[in-house]
Amino acid sequence: MTSKQRFLAAINRETPDRLPVTAHHVLPYFLETQMNGISYQEFFDYFGLDPINWVVAYKPDPSRGEYFDPEQGELGFLEPPRICSDNWRIKTEEIQDPKYKTVRFNFETPKNNLSMVLQSDKHTTWVTERLIKDKADIDIIAEFFTVPLCDVEEVNKQAEAFGEKGMIRGFIPGFDVYGQPGCWQDAAVLYGIEQLILETFHDPQWVHTLLKILEKRKKAYVSSMEGAKFDIVEHGGGDASSTVISPKIFDEFVAPYDVELIELAHKAGQRIVYHTCGGMMPLLEKIADMNPDAAETFTPPAMGGDADLKEAKKRIGDRLCIIGGFDQFHYFKDCTPEDTRQEVRRCFEEAGDGGGYILAPSDHFFNAEIKLLRAYAEEARKCEY
Repeated sequence: MTSKQRFLAAINRETPDRLPVTAHHVLPYFLETQMNGISYQEFFDYFGLDPINWVVAYKPDPSRGEYFDPEQGELGFLEPPRICSDNWRIKTEEIQDPKYKTVRFNFETPKNNLSMVLQSDKHTTWVTERLIKDKADIDIIAEFFTVPLCDVEEVNKQAEAFGEKGMIRGFIPGFDVYGQPGCWQDAAVLYGIEQLILETFHDPQWVHTLLKILEKRKKAYVSSMEGAKFDIVEHGGGDASSTVISPKIFDEFVAPYDVELIELAHKAGQRIVYHTCGGMMPLLEKIADMNPDAAETFTPPAMGGDADLKEAKKRIGDRLCIIGGFDQFHYFKDCTPEDTRQEVRRCFEEAGDGGGYILAPSDHFFNAEIKLLRAYAEEARKCEY
């Protein structure tokens, strides 16, 4: 099989020739510091992994008076192009900080202006000032936000160029500047997860209103994906994991919105992988009930999650493809190649039976030993059906 055929067989819960083996994101920090600055695709080729091409292809809707942000500059890693209008302008302001790069993003509208502050180090970026500071801010968002649409032509151009090399993967857009695919997760970025959880008790109607605003924007994008040759599209996010929220909150504030987007994506001919980095075991059937085509990341207990691959395979393996489960923290560094190989075999034995499983680290890694990455890839390629 080609890598693309291998991926699709697993996603369709069929049996491929061997275990598909890949990596979720390969971060620029790792490539620059440990791989002599090679490209993302060169990384896959170097280790003989099944490649993923992340395609971020947005376009504005001129009928809404929207256009690409002329001030955005060069796009960063997986950074989508921002969509602006005369009523929704994004201005940046660098703030002096002795330790981190700090940038304030000002959202200018005909009414109130909103702002968000991000900080970055050599590894990653995080939010230090939330966009929503007052509950009335969501009215400004609802009235003036812009809506990215899928640039189907660009997606298909990249898919054709990638051919059988591997998987074409996309994601449902998060909010401008910094967001997440899932509605709840996007809201958590904009308002703060602790405060959002509290509001589910104090003012649940306001939370639902916010989620509906974010869902409306995502629905427009998902509907525009029809005809785009993605192999799978990411949805969800870690703030919906059971190590963050209760199953009750998931039922009331997560599933009702995310399931509608999954249904809409299926109508547009797209497959969906639901991403939950963190605890998953109390939510397995709830995730499967939303009818995604796959679920990830199945973070193991040693990394702060709770995934039991064998149990997950038993409970939902006949309903969706399982992606992830590999402990990259303990088996990509500070162990022997044989330890890494045994971890690969554990994952394959627990989740690989009958296909429907893609081996991948349970989300990102910043540091790894080359010999252990090589052992990871080599051992996985030996896991034949």
